[in-house]
Formats: sequence, C-alpha cells, structure tokens
Amino acid sequence: VQLQAFGGGLVQPGGSLRLSCVASGFSLDDYAIGWFRQTLGKEREGVSCVRLSDGSTYYADSVKGRFIISRDNAKNTVYLQMNSLQPEDSAVYYCATERTDSVFGSSWYISYLWNYWGQGTQVTVSS
Repeated sequence: VQLQAFGGGLVQPGGSLRLSCVASGFSLDDYAIGWFRQTLGKEREGVSCVRLSDGSTYYADSVKGRFIISRDNAKNTVYLQMNSLQPEDSAVYYCATERTDSVFGSSWYISYLWNYWGQGTQVTVSS
C-alpha cells in the first residue's frame, strides 16, 4: 500500500488549493481514504474521508461547506478541494487509507485507526 500526497503551498486567506492523494497497491473498492492535518504540538486532526466504493463522505465541522473531498478511481486519486482558506487551516496535510469496515463510520476522524499513511504536504495560509 502506497500513498503520495501533492498540492500544498502558500495561499492568501480566502484562497483555494487542491490536494491530491495518489494510491497504489490495494483494491480501492475495499478501502476508504482520509485527509488529516497536523500542526506543531497538536494531535493529528481528521479533516475528511471518502469511501472509495461509492463516494460517501465525512467532514470535520471546521471544514464543512469549505472543503470538498472527491475521488477518481480510474486515476487511483482522491482530491481535497479547499476553499475559503483561513490561517487556522495552515498545517501539514496527510492522506491515509484503511479498509472501509475498520474506519468508515462515526469514528473516522480517529487517526490511530488508519494504518497506511502518505507523506505530508504543507499548506500555509498567510497574507
């Protein structure tokens, strides 16, 4: 199982970024992919996740209405479209995957339930 995250960068408040997570080495139908973020000294926070078989999603309250998670199974890629970014969204963003039946539910945001992680990509929101 391999995940590669791309797309971070520096953006002004109110701006947008799209992160990509490219997956390989497993059957997408049986897995979910989640996005998490972490700042120095804080625990890793669940941002959103998607069930790859049917596109069902969860979002953290802090990003609802601003972030959109989507998948393109043909490209083995999950996207996180981040709009109306604010300085508090600045963090290292990670994508993770795990079997759907292990993580896709009310506890999706708990990072230690996810066993496979990509490298992080830095998102900085600053003027």
